[in-house]
Amino acid sequence: MIKIRLARSGVKNAPFYRIVAIEKSRKRNGKPLEILGYWKPEKNEIKIDKKLLADWKTKGAQVSKAVEKLSA
Repeated sequence: MIKIRLARSGVKNAPFYRIVAIEKSRKRNGKPLEILGYWKPEKNEIKIDKKLLADWKTKGAQVSKAVEKLSA
């Protein structure tokens, strides 16, 4: 099953999250199938490719609660 979720990167006390489409069984920071956008919580900057997100949803990908909140 494909899941659209956050993958953490950045440094200690300065997180940076990528919004990725990834196989559900992979680790949080495992190799994604595709990067759909990013979120910088310190600056509250969000960039999501809505077209790619919609494409993955039509393919049956499940969206996590966190990504659902960010994309709304």
